Amino acid sequence: MTTTTATAQVDKQAAPGKSPGAARGPRRTGRIRRIALPYLLLLPALLLELLVHLVPMAIGILMSFKELTQFFIRDWTTAPWSGFDNYRLSVDFDAPVGEALLHSFLVTCGFTLLSVGLCWLLGTATAIFLQDTFRGRGLLRTLFLVPYALPVYTAVITWAFMFQHDNGLVNHVLHDQLGLTDKPSFWLIGDNSFIALLTVSVWKGWPFAFLIVMAGLQNIPRELYEAAALDGTGMWQQIRHITLPSLRPVNQVLVLVLFLWTFNDFNTPFALFGKAAPEAADLISIHIYQSSFVTWNFGTGSAMSVLLLLFLLVVTGVYLLLTSRRRKTADV
Repeated sequence: MTTTTATAQVDKQAAPGKSPGAARGPRRTGRIRRIALPYLLLLPALLLELLVHLVPMAIGILMSFKELTQFFIRDWTTAPWSGFDNYRLSVDFDAPVGEALLHSFLVTCGFTLLSVGLCWLLGTATAIFLQDTFRGRGLLRTLFLVPYALPVYTAVITWAFMFQHDNGLVNHVLHDQLGLTDKPSFWLIGDNSFIALLTVSVWKGWPFAFLIVMAGLQNIPRELYEAAALDGTGMWQQIRHITLPSLRPVNQVLVLVLFLWTFNDFNTPFALFGKAAPEAADLISIHIYQSSFVTWNFGTGSAMSVLLLLFLLVVTGVYLLLTSRRRKTADV
């Protein structure tokens, strides 16, 4: 039987048209197809990213070096070259333009810190307390995700009606029903506009934090909580020593995403206040819009946008560097 098998193998090797190179060809072609398939599948997304983000970004950077005003809207490429004058004007904090930009930047920083902190706190607390099984838990989870599922403009315009001075629901409850204020408050102008903007931002943002933290909690073994309960550890100690350390990788990504979304948020202030936001709620996104499309100085607005992009890149890079170092230290 061994001799027959060896003879058959010799015959196969000696068969005409069956050279080793011919057998290797289809294998090589199949390997090339397997390697190229992921890139072919990603190609439509890469093209859309190029057209939607990268090309407009490059054009915006080019516009920031031009003296582009309403006189050159018809053909912006004919606008005179201004070099770094738009950037000098934006960062000259003694001049009105730079001073207004600095004020907007500080307002945005305070707004972002408060919004991200409150969204994370509400989302984490709600996700932790909804881990235990009880009747109606599924209904509560669904209701909590409604603000995140609603279209942004629909939700913000509804809040704008609720914040109306004369017939808004907020003043009706706080002043007419509860008597907490001496007179109806103006929520969409003045200093109260910051509170109104922060309320809307937290209301529509915390369900996302709740969803992400709730997903992260599924990866924590229940045995850790059972062992801690047997050792007599209370609920707060379990949250401090088990839940929060286990959620650290999830929270690192969550905080970064919330920061970028909130700092760049344009839809909320625009739908809430319109083209001209109050000074107390003058976020940098709406400020750049006013500098570009209200005063028709697109060169300065583009320079402000590039400065904002550089700031966010630096903050993101520093944040990722610090979190990666902390993760390596914890692993060691």
